[in-house]
Amino acid sequence: MTRETVIGHLAGQREKITELVDDFGSAGYAEPSRKQEGVIQFLGIDVGTEGTRALIIDEQGRVIASASEEHAPFASPQAGWAEQDPSDWWRACKLAVRRALAAANTGNDQIACVGFSGQMHGAVLLDRHDDVIRPALIWCDQRTEPQVRKLSEQFGTDRLIDLTCNAPLTNFTLTKLLWVRENEPHNWERVAHVLLPKDFVRFQLTGERAIDMADASGTLLLDVAHRRWSAEVLRATGIDLQLLPTLLESPDICGRVSARGAEATGLCAGTPVVVGAGDQAAGAVGTGIVRPGTVSATIGTSGVVFGATDRPALDPKGRIHTFCHAVPGRWHVMGVTQAAGLSLRWFRDRFGVLAKSHGDPYDQLAEEAAAAPPASDGVFWVPYLMGERTPHCDPNARAALIGLSALHTRSHVIRAILEGVAFSLRDTFTIFRELNVPVGRIRLGGGGARSPLWRQIQADVYGHAVEVLAVEEGAAYGAAILAGVGAGNWHSVESACDTVVRIAEEVQPNARDSTTLDQAYRSYRKIYPALQQIANATGAEAAISTTTLSIS
Repeated sequence: MTRETVIGHLAGQREKITELVDDFGSAGYAEPSRKQEGVIQFLGIDVGTEGTRALIIDEQGRVIASASEEHAPFASPQAGWAEQDPSDWWRACKLAVRRALAAANTGNDQIACVGFSGQMHGAVLLDRHDDVIRPALIWCDQRTEPQVRKLSEQFGTDRLIDLTCNAPLTNFTLTKLLWVRENEPHNWERVAHVLLPKDFVRFQLTGERAIDMADASGTLLLDVAHRRWSAEVLRATGIDLQLLPTLLESPDICGRVSARGAEATGLCAGTPVVVGAGDQAAGAVGTGIVRPGTVSATIGTSGVVFGATDRPALDPKGRIHTFCHAVPGRWHVMGVTQAAGLSLRWFRDRFGVLAKSHGDPYDQLAEEAAAAPPASDGVFWVPYLMGERTPHCDPNARAALIGLSALHTRSHVIRAILEGVAFSLRDTFTIFRELNVPVGRIRLGGGGARSPLWRQIQADVYGHAVEVLAVEEGAAYGAAILAGVGAGNWHSVESACDTVVRIAEEVQPNARDSTTLDQAYRSYRKIYPALQQIANATGAEAAISTTTLSIS
């Protein structure tokens, strides 16, 4: 679609928003701005784990308005399980988009194109009537270890890496499909379509089923090197190709806002929609990680270290992921920490904040953490609340707080959480060095970029300067950029990022603190093997106890 086509689309639609949400609710927020008459705008929608965010940018990439709506917390019916109701994502999307449109103070006819990003790996199962069959198993669900073992035995890990560029992990969508087929055959018999989270929400908006290469990479069903579904994996696992959505590149237009979608969101019917990208690739677009050499470290619910590559860079040990990028013809590697920001939220939810102000609770926690010294006087947090991916690929890993004495305070514990998450992300940088993935610049994203203390901790732990962007709006910003590329406002993803991504600050590591934290990191690396040894011994003792009971 050319720029002229987009302008024609805008000129042909002059309806103003006539219906706004009556109750904005305490969970959402909106950021208003002045009215932007006659400006072409692009909407990015990010369907995250904790909430959905809608963000509107103009032709120069400036943020016009944004709004968010929280999701219901994910359910965990058993330890390690994580499920969400897809209809709740659509509810949140409708509210967030309407609030963003209202905050922008513009007509909905000025939105030239819509882009999507979202949490990866989730399995949304629809029947032939397009009804949701069961709650979606989301990215951090760990129940599928038996399916991972079967895939490893069936293919061999090396062969799966050859076919998909990735080793089998509990997070990947394929393992969730196999779990449902094996454990809920009555549900599996009804499955007519499989979608990932953002693709389900986009389907509600447009009525079209599609998926981008980056998000498809996280299913374990994609031939990542050749950017197509893997015929061998589909055939061997018995997954029908007809269940899967159409594969497209991230800036490709995959549909238009339907009449139903327009009524639900306040957008104009017929507005073009690009397929978008999984949240990590979209976030990389939003931070300008589109060429080799610049790497991002993003702390959201999970934590991700992400680097662009010109070829599929494989880790033979399967510790990091090799996926297609949102940039057509490019790939990326990334390591994932399951519970990065989730670690801090877990502490907040379980132990609260000190009641001394009504400000942001995370700012209050950071203020407390600042009272403790680097390396937290020997306290370590191992952030394995939901198992761990990089570097251990262990769904049974568990979190631990190590080194406490009677002298330690809340400040030490909170700082240890911030440092422990950074240590876990440093594991990926260690693997990048092994694989010769270039790391010339590190850009921070997510909650870890908004906290001055966490920025400094990351610079000190990585032993490398880190950059903070002038506009750090996360995956929703990348989704909006992809919409602009799809609409022809920029001729490529790279040129869009060159135009709109700007560095606001560079944080240098403190030499003394970096040395202290480097020593602490070496100790941190010894904790997981010890925890694994304890877990194995405990499991063996439990098995012996069970055997004794059965004999007696």
